[in-house]
Amino acid sequence: MPESAAPDPAQVAQVAQYRLGDTVLVRGEGIRTWDAAGREYLDCVSGTFNLVLGHNHPEVMAAVRAQTEELVFAASSFRTEPTDRLMRDLVDLAPAGLTRVNLRSSGGSTANEGAIKIAQLHTGRRDVIVPFRGHVGQTIAATGYNGSSRMRAPFPASGVGALHVPDAYCFRCFYRQTPDTCGMLCVSRIEDFITYASSGSVACVLIEPISGMGGNIVPPPGYFPALRQLCDEHGIVLIFDEIQTAFGRTGEMFAADHFGVVPHMMTVSKGLTGSGLPLAAILTEERMADWDRSLHGFTYGGHNLAAAAAVKTLEIVRRPDFLPNVRRVGAILTERLRDLQREYPMLGDVRGPGLMLGVEVVRPDGGKAPELAGAFQRGLHERGVLTRVSEHGLGNVIELRPPLILTPADAHLIADRFGEALAALPVARPDPVR
Repeated sequence: MPESAAPDPAQVAQVAQYRLGDTVLVRGEGIRTWDAAGREYLDCVSGTFNLVLGHNHPEVMAAVRAQTEELVFAASSFRTEPTDRLMRDLVDLAPAGLTRVNLRSSGGSTANEGAIKIAQLHTGRRDVIVPFRGHVGQTIAATGYNGSSRMRAPFPASGVGALHVPDAYCFRCFYRQTPDTCGMLCVSRIEDFITYASSGSVACVLIEPISGMGGNIVPPPGYFPALRQLCDEHGIVLIFDEIQTAFGRTGEMFAADHFGVVPHMMTVSKGLTGSGLPLAAILTEERMADWDRSLHGFTYGGHNLAAAAAVKTLEIVRRPDFLPNVRRVGAILTERLRDLQREYPMLGDVRGPGLMLGVEVVRPDGGKAPELAGAFQRGLHERGVLTRVSEHGLGNVIELRPPLILTPADAHLIADRFGEALAALPVARPDPVR
């Protein structure tokens, strides 16, 4: 085969160790991407929820190109101008009290593991509390902490010290309550889990403020203040996993800002570099600064090119009109989806702030409808809209995380195509009598 010829997809599929998708993407710009056949897609999941500035943002790409002319990589024992600037910028943007930055991870899984290590070292305790459906990561230790047995089952040696508790999933409350009557049982009953189900040595609570893979679950008002109070009373470190929620996704810089609660520690990654370069950070309180860097470090953590991209991304995200646009366009898209919800009973719930949205697909009796969600997703793909289904494709929530540069016109276009996909599903058609 000539060097310039594109590889045969069928041959590549034969050598890949895992199953490949059928679509070959070749180009991206803004919220759009194109496949090898020239077909255009609206990328409503921002790559893998990480392209907060869309594909190939020109300012970020220019910053990366400029850095390639200076210094691409430096070992972590050295300082560079991009990494110095990034650490300073993160502390400037972070909620008050998070004054220390660890840049020695390149992805969310290892950042979350690093945060757990710091909490365990700081407290001298072991257990990690994670809500049901929580997605901690894909490394062996993070897998064991995930809040889904499906992710843990193939790896029996993982998960030492994991303690899973019901999440604040009001649409399907574990305690069969409603927000106005529950008395915040999803927090108060954690006391019982600590007393009876833990080892008696709980280091931290690690929680996504809004679940990512778990179904875009948005806790009710009062949940996080109550959780922070519980952690303070027990000397437990509260860690916000903001891998998906940080840098404007909720319409605020961090989900912590949206909920008005400051955690003791925070992890960030996906949106940090804006346009797809790998990088992660752990932000901690000052009291956790006594840390031997040899205890947690990876070759490509704090990568210089990624740091240059992150510095430019943070500059863009904090411009005066950026977050207001996320809130404004998010409200447009949410309202259009709720209009469809009123027309199509299969849309049981539309939830999420900013541009972190979830559409729960249900059966007529309100039960979960994962098969219907999968068919809906495929219909959207056929109409050039890229989405994901919760719980790694096995859940019943359509996940919507378009780039934060989304315009009102494109928000309406996405909603129009949602309507077209719904109309094409026979089981989704509204009852004419109703």
